[in-house]
Formats: sequence, structure tokens, C-alpha cells
Amino acid sequence: MKVLVLNCGSSSIKFQLLEMTTEELIIKGIVEKIGLKGSFLKSKRNDGDEVKLEGEILDHQTGIEYILGVLISKEHGSIKSLDEIGAVGHRVAHGGEHFKESALLTDEAIGKIEECAELAPLHNPANLKGIYAIQSLIPDVEQVAVFDTSFHQTMPAHAYMYGIPQALYEKYGIRRYGFHGTSHRFVAQETCKMLNIKMETHKIVTCHLGNGASVAAIDRGQSIDTSMGFTPLEGLIMGTRSGDLDVGAFMFIMEKEEIGLKSANTLVNKHSGMVGLTGVSSDMRTIEEAAENGDERCANALKAYDYRIKKYIGSYTAAMNGLDVLIFTGGIGENADTTRRGVANDLEYLGIKIDPEKNDGLRGKPTVISTDDSRVKVVVMPTNEELVIAKDTVNIVENK
Repeated sequence: MKVLVLNCGSSSIKFQLLEMTTEELIIKGIVEKIGLKGSFLKSKRNDGDEVKLEGEILDHQTGIEYILGVLISKEHGSIKSLDEIGAVGHRVAHGGEHFKESALLTDEAIGKIEECAELAPLHNPANLKGIYAIQSLIPDVEQVAVFDTSFHQTMPAHAYMYGIPQALYEKYGIRRYGFHGTSHRFVAQETCKMLNIKMETHKIVTCHLGNGASVAAIDRGQSIDTSMGFTPLEGLIMGTRSGDLDVGAFMFIMEKEEIGLKSANTLVNKHSGMVGLTGVSSDMRTIEEAAENGDERCANALKAYDYRIKKYIGSYTAAMNGLDVLIFTGGIGENADTTRRGVANDLEYLGIKIDPEKNDGLRGKPTVISTDDSRVKVVVMPTNEELVIAKDTVNIVENK
């Protein structure tokens, strides 16, 4: 079966077409600047063929029309007919408490995703636009939603509740949901396969480190805690997000700077984190280079970044009463050997020892980077969220 995977953002659509009998990526690409000047589609086929199409892409439906057109294009396409698409899998940011796993997109399921829109106002409405577009353009194809939040629905109440009046949770659903669940689940499963161990018998901490970043505690196959909360803002210091922040400090800033909620939201989501701390960039490579050249702000920001991750690893080890496997993934986790080293430093008391020869210079390759005598296995495992979405889609469509 060929599966089309769509990840719709507010002004972009990432896509991949995969042949699931072999799990081969056939073609991938992105539509950018939807509704803006200079909108375009870029795609790259598995044989290296690339194309960039510029045009007036006013909405998501037009963007998906471009994608479908490229897929069946004689010159740049990969299939002869849209009938070859067996199913479409969508990344959906928020499933609330409705979805504990991926779901076939029936009218009822779509209605529940619409109900969750206020929990993720920047993401779910865009995800829904992709779902509506496929319904309109290729109505006979089955669609599946794979949620960022569903893997974390196994968190116990004492882990997901905030210290606020219970009535606010009951009225508005204000609790910790967590995100990056698809990635955390995938890398944990793939690591257990590589180590030839059972996920259901081990205690694992997964660190998804990219521009957005989160840590998850996976106790014998189930997520019991994760660093992101009601929104993806909570937890680690990220590229442009503040991570954990005293609510009192947040209100103090609003009062002193005389800014409203919209500006305050932009401040902590777009102008904070590493870009705010350094005043240089949100890109770790640029920050590391500046630190090496003597920029003290950048050097301190890198220490703060590593320190926050280290604290979460320690707290999750305590929550699970032990740790067997520590996993690094995401653009930074897979490629930044200095970050991995900085995080693992001084965690020997937990049984974590990184081998410098295995770690230094390693980029994006599944590898055990711990020493032979390390009680905890430390692993670098590249993530592949699109493959997870495609796998879930096939499983749900074939077993409906």
C-alpha cells in the first residue's frame, strides 16, 4: 500500500509518499508561504529528481492540489494515478482526552478533533484543513489521524494535573498533555529492537531535542511523564520557547512592559529560549561557534540548555525508580555531540557513562554511545515521525 503522509502547518504543508510493503520513501516535499506572496512547492523524488513550482497558493486545498499534481506528473511524479494512494495519514497536534491512539477519520472523529481546536489554536485548525482538502479532492480514500498527544495519554492523573482549582480542569480541560509523542514512541521502540530488549520490561528516558524539545519517561512501554504540558511551551529551554517559567515572572513582565496577552505569547514562544538568552540565534551550531569564539552569553546559554535536560533526566529516573536506557533524538540530539556530552556529564551516579570515542563526531546514526561498563545504555536514535504515521495508517485501515 502507498500512503501519503501530510503535516499541515498554518502556512505550510510537508508531505511524503511511502511504499509500505518495503517502507520505502518514494517522494517528499513541502508547500510553503500558503496565502502569502512567493508561495511555492518543492519536492524531491527518491531517484534524486527535484522540482520547485511557484504559484499563487492561497489556501491549503490549493496546496494539496499542487501536491497531488506533482505526484502524478509525467516528468516529476511517482505514480500514474491518484488511485494508487491507498490511504492518507495526517499528523494532528492535539487529541485532547478523546484520543489515546491513532484513529480512522470518521465524521465523529473529525468532530472531536474540531472540539480540540481551542487547545491547539495554531495547529489543529491547520491539520483539519488538510483533512477537509483530501475529503474534497480524493473523497474515496481512507484517512487516519496520528496525534502528538496520544502516546502520553497513559500519564497518571498525579503527573498531568496542575495545582489549580479542579473546576478549571473540568471546565476547560487544563492539564498537561505532552507532545512529540510519535517521536518518543518510535525511538523507544527502535532502540529496544536494536538492543534486543523488550520495551515492556525496561525504564527509558527519551530526549527529543530540536528547535522544539521535550523529554519523556517511558516506564515499561507506557509514557508516565513528559516535559511539555498544556502547550508545547512548558519544559526544556528550546530554540525560541522559554520552557519552564514562573507564572509570577510572566505576569510581572506583562505589567512592566505594558504588553497584552498576544504580545506576551509571542515573547515566550518566538523571542525566548536560546535566541533570547544568546541574542545571537536559535541555531545551536551558530551558538556553539560563538561560544568557542569567546561569547560568554552563548557559553552560559549552552550550559543552561544542558542543565535543564539533565534535571529532567534525574527527576524521571526518580519517578520510575531507576533507568535502563537513555535515548537522544531530534536534530540536536542526533547531531550535537557536545550537547550529548554536556547532558551526560556528572550523571555517573545514575549509571550513565558516555564513551567519547563513540560519541564525538557522531551524526544521525543509530549507535550505542555509552561505555561497556555503563549500567545505563545511552543511544543515539534518529527519529522518523512520518514512517510512524504511515505505519499507523496502514494498521488502522487494514484492520478497521
